[in-house]
Amino acid sequence: MRGGLWQLGQSITRRIAHGDKKGVARRCFASEAELKKTVFHDFHVANGGKMVPFAGWSMPIQYKDSIMDSTINCRQNGGLFDVSHMCGLSLKGKDAVPFLEKLVIADVAGLAPGTGSLTVFTNEKGGAIDDSVITKVKDDHIYLVVNAGCRDKDLAHIEKHMKAFKAKGGDVSWHIHDERSLLALQGPLAAPVLQHLTKEDLSKLYFGEFRVLDINGSQCFLTRTGYTGEDGFEISVPSEHGLDLAKAILEKSEGKIRLTGLGARDSLRLEAGLCLYGNDMEQHITPVEAGLTWAIGKRRRAEGGFLGADVILKQLQDGPSIRRVGFFSSGPPPRGHSEIQDEGGNNIGEITSGGFSPCLQKNIAMGYVKSGLHKAGTKVKIIIRGKANEGVVTKMPFVPTKYYKPT
Repeated sequence: MRGGLWQLGQSITRRIAHGDKKGVARRCFASEAELKKTVFHDFHVANGGKMVPFAGWSMPIQYKDSIMDSTINCRQNGGLFDVSHMCGLSLKGKDAVPFLEKLVIADVAGLAPGTGSLTVFTNEKGGAIDDSVITKVKDDHIYLVVNAGCRDKDLAHIEKHMKAFKAKGGDVSWHIHDERSLLALQGPLAAPVLQHLTKEDLSKLYFGEFRVLDINGSQCFLTRTGYTGEDGFEISVPSEHGLDLAKAILEKSEGKIRLTGLGARDSLRLEAGLCLYGNDMEQHITPVEAGLTWAIGKRRRAEGGFLGADVILKQLQDGPSIRRVGFFSSGPPPRGHSEIQDEGGNNIGEITSGGFSPCLQKNIAMGYVKSGLHKAGTKVKIIIRGKANEGVVTKMPFVPTKYYKPT
């Protein structure tokens, strides 16, 4: 799906409008029979979801409204996303924390129970295997969610290192939560609507915090987080209760929170300046280069102890050779792999994600440029279909985030 889900959504919408359903199938490179389906699949179809292959799953790219309208509605009211294609898992045992710290850059030991953080699984060269939100449920229980497209390699990576760790006497085991489904409820109405469905006081649950609690009569894992820049929650619900919960959320919102697809999810995360693994982060990109230095715990910077630590700690000391930055630009919206040049026409990097911002009504993009040319205000040329378009480096997020934090 490189090049942006937003662009894919626009392409599919145009083709379906012209009756080119065979072309859509060819574009997506998979047959319906080969795809996995979430428990919400029929519900998506019944509500006008345009289903496309994504990471081996049949997922809604959009519904009856446009990606543009859906994006704006999420910021103004709210959006409900099926993200059950993502993989939730638990690590348990008295050595769960030291085990995970061998694989990620976060200071997991320093997290208070019931809190979490974005982190990155690294390889021996310091490159990103995947990004993940991890939560320390208790000192002997870590809950994490990994990307759907990285599931197989992530689980193989964790299992390989777990076997070696246990062979040396380490106490850690895992459980993959395939019995659960995952919903993301995002936007300003997320908390007031969800409050109708639980007795727990959600005003006391802040950004990055986690609880196990009853929602709509079912025991759920609730994390105040998301992938839009808005306040919101990710809700892990037993699959047999997932559809009832989705319907209850939509009903309590009185039509203001809408089912929202992957197309709007992509434009929302881009507006929030968040990475999409496979576009903006890959095996050869380090967390420092990706602008995620803040996710490397202070203790981890001093001690290392994770895969690729020598490379990453050297970059922290000397600075990386490339950096992820944001752009505004003129002309057509930038696409993944569009060349970035300085004003003299010299290649300085490439775009990794780009599109037209529904909220800002202008082109936005992110990509990597050589260090020294990463400062906000630096003028660049972005090459699209052989033509140079004016661009300028800008700070991210493009749209201010609204995370719910203590005042």
